[in-house]
Amino acid sequence: MKDLDVARIQADFPILKRQVHGKRLVYLDSASSAQKPIQVLDAMDRSYRESYANVHRGVYTIAEEMTAAYEGARAKVAALLGAASPNEIVFTKNVTEAINLVANTWARVNVREGDAIVITEMEHHANVVPWQMLAAERGVELRWIPLTDDYLLDLTDLDRLLDGAKLLSVTAASNVLGTINDISHLSAAAHAAGALVLVDAAQAVPHLPVDVAAWDADFVGFTGHKMLGPSGIGGLWARPELLEAMPPFLGGGEMIRDVTKDGFTTNDVPWKFEAGTMPIVEAIGLGAAVDYLTGLGLDAVREHEKTLTTYMVDQLTNRFGAGLTIYGPRDVEQRGGAVSFLFDNIHAHDVSQVVDESGVCVRAGHHCAKPLMRVLGVPATTRASLYVYNDEADVDALVEALATAERFFAI
Repeated sequence: MKDLDVARIQADFPILKRQVHGKRLVYLDSASSAQKPIQVLDAMDRSYRESYANVHRGVYTIAEEMTAAYEGARAKVAALLGAASPNEIVFTKNVTEAINLVANTWARVNVREGDAIVITEMEHHANVVPWQMLAAERGVELRWIPLTDDYLLDLTDLDRLLDGAKLLSVTAASNVLGTINDISHLSAAAHAAGALVLVDAAQAVPHLPVDVAAWDADFVGFTGHKMLGPSGIGGLWARPELLEAMPPFLGGGEMIRDVTKDGFTTNDVPWKFEAGTMPIVEAIGLGAAVDYLTGLGLDAVREHEKTLTTYMVDQLTNRFGAGLTIYGPRDVEQRGGAVSFLFDNIHAHDVSQVVDESGVCVRAGHHCAKPLMRVLGVPATTRASLYVYNDEADVDALVEALATAERFFAI
């Protein structure tokens, strides 16, 4: 396995050539949305310029070209995730829609009043609110797996929490803490209790090798814009027998086999879940992003982020000491490159605004994880998140910008 050539990678990202406030752009918000390489931009541009047409319907040349490219992207995603067949991949708008799809199809058929769904205190709102909506409608009990003091899942009481549950819905990697959860272990425990497992893999698929077979999950959602692809495209992997049994999510064109005045019959999986004209060019862009990541190697991506995360945490700790709290595991084997922190007596949003003056992009806020913020006892954190185009110079720029902010608010 070769180390990533970050200088070569940076050259593939046009946005990294621009300046902000007279400084080079240092982008450290990939946990929110990743930048796009020229290979993705070119693939989408070519599709619009040379062969754009709707898919699955036309028999003329460019329509068949677009259909092949759209379905080719599905096959690339399936290979990336270790799926047995491309037909196990349903394209959605993002992971939020993927989770809502499961909540509004499988769960509405299989979850009844008095049943339980288990989630965790580190979940993104996308993996909280759909279940709260279902709970309010159906009288479902939501159970929460708590956190340990070192920001891992506290599995001490897992068997009791899973007892009688229909679903465990859990993030593979926290967008706030960076914590990487042991999905295969959680799947084994859930299945032993008779529950299915849904994985929010938005922060995992872009950053480390994912094998849905090894995870032994039942549903896995992912999103394209965090993995170098465009926004508006993501997907759901699910076991084929589940997809076959689930009712359609949206009704309209393409998801049907036949429609009469008396009713309709659905299309085959996965197309029965892809109503209307889909984000065709975005899917092609996602396929190009998969090609790019595959070319780098997800093992190499993971090793790069481990090294750089260690460097960032060390630099922040050495420079600011007890005046700055870092939230998340210190063991880099248990965490990804999303690093949330908070200065004593400086609001996270103020920090973000000041470091922007140095061209450094970091996130500030609750990161769509308000239940977690309440567990941490803070209203917000500042978050710097790493990816393939970041290097030690970016971390150094962050640290110097933070030092400027610290001095500014000490006046």
